Amino acid sequence: MNAVGSYEVRTRLLYTSRIGTVFLLLIDASIWLQRPDIVDFHHRVQPIPGPFVQDIYDFVVVGAGSAGAVMAARLSEICHWDVLLLEAGTDESFLTDIPFLYPTLQTSRVDWKFRTEPSDRFCLAMKDQRCRWPRGKALGGSSTINAMLYVRGNPRDFDAWRDLGNPGWSYDDMLPYFLKLEDMRDPRYANLSYHGRGGPISVERFRYHTPLRNHLLAGLEEMGLTNRYGEVNGPMQSGFAVPHGSIRNGLRCSTAKGYLRPAAARKNLHISTKTMVERVLIDPNDRRAYGVQFEKGGRRYQVMVSKEVILSAGALNSPQLLMLSGIGPRQELERHGIRVIQDLPGIGQNMQDHVATGAGGYTIRPPPGSPPLAYDFGDAVGVDTLRRFLFNEDGMLYGMSLCEVMGFLNTKYQDPELDWPDVELFLASLSDLTDGGRFGKRGSGISNNYYAQVYEEQVYQNSYMVIPMLSRPLSTGWLELASKNPHDHIRIHPNYFDNPKDMMVLVRLIKQILCVSDSILG
Repeated sequence: MNAVGSYEVRTRLLYTSRIGTVFLLLIDASIWLQRPDIVDFHHRVQPIPGPFVQDIYDFVVVGAGSAGAVMAARLSEICHWDVLLLEAGTDESFLTDIPFLYPTLQTSRVDWKFRTEPSDRFCLAMKDQRCRWPRGKALGGSSTINAMLYVRGNPRDFDAWRDLGNPGWSYDDMLPYFLKLEDMRDPRYANLSYHGRGGPISVERFRYHTPLRNHLLAGLEEMGLTNRYGEVNGPMQSGFAVPHGSIRNGLRCSTAKGYLRPAAARKNLHISTKTMVERVLIDPNDRRAYGVQFEKGGRRYQVMVSKEVILSAGALNSPQLLMLSGIGPRQELERHGIRVIQDLPGIGQNMQDHVATGAGGYTIRPPPGSPPLAYDFGDAVGVDTLRRFLFNEDGMLYGMSLCEVMGFLNTKYQDPELDWPDVELFLASLSDLTDGGRFGKRGSGISNNYYAQVYEEQVYQNSYMVIPMLSRPLSTGWLELASKNPHDHIRIHPNYFDNPKDMMVLVRLIKQILCVSDSILG
């Protein structure tokens, strides 16, 4: 066991945390002064004050995230429809625009700060044996805090949904919508038939990459593991490629930026932030939704709808709101004293998550006299990095450190003849060593004890990490109410590895990673 203990980790982080915090505050203040393109003062959403909310709308959209922002913008194109969009969080911050800082957004004010329930079977390296479950609490939702990686998904997944009895969900059915939303700005792919131009979501390659990326690609190509089309959204998904991102001019392009800002000036679209929806109002006789109840600024409001309530609050908050509104498993609702309007046992059930592990970290020893191959924490929080970002619009802050190369592979549990990989890999040009636990450890929720045992004796070393993830997990979990209070987070039971094959696939993948990493960089 590592001689360094959790006390030493906690003490070191206490004395070094100011460096990262001061750097973030400096970036935020400097953007206000030097980067009007990020401030975007004239196009930012101006939320409607509570007293100006109308009594009735044609549509009320709950949740301004990856889906809700799109729904509200599209519906409000019909000028005689009044649309109200309700969001619990605030507008995007300046820092959310910066690709490199994405890990710092987890546990920040734009994150719901969800955590799974304790388990003795998974999340064992995390504080209190509970995994963090980042979800965006801002305009744009999780598209405002995610890693911006633009991945459509495998065509066979869409076709499988169609085959299960869902017409209209095949890949051929969905492709026109992908083309419509996309503004492919990479000139090597912009004119291909399976990419779109002029859509609201810009797609580019990340502006910055470390020297390590080219070494990784060269090794993967020598092993015959690169994608023949150079991307994972083309005719074939299998193989490794440099990822595209939902970014515009090197900065994040969330659905708030792509859809809401252009639509926000419409007089028939009202956007209310810092608004906590408490329940959907449903007639118990005909079971028709006729409005919503929400809290804003310490006051409670009820708004009616003439057409529809659209619930787009995400995989956690949507089922919670349904149950709080009387729709869900009878036993669960009655346990919390909620009147049952419709007994639907499936609400909150059959939850699946793409479980991953980030334990595959490797230190790098560059040739004597050479600069670091991967990200260096000292350089990342240095004055030169900030200067290049503010005045040259380039440099380290434009990079996606958690995924410089992306890959999809088949393990031995998947038919090798099918382009339907069962695992995805992210090759990161840093690891949990890089920043000494300042941001990565906090964002993922790793416990001090685990960090001490695995990482502490090698902190701040130049390193990279391979993150393996299941593409199609077989284990299913569930959600349950903590109480009838809408402010209490829903309880998350992910039930990872309940199906033993999920663990077998990940273990097999980690063994493949060890072989591949040894071959790539020796």
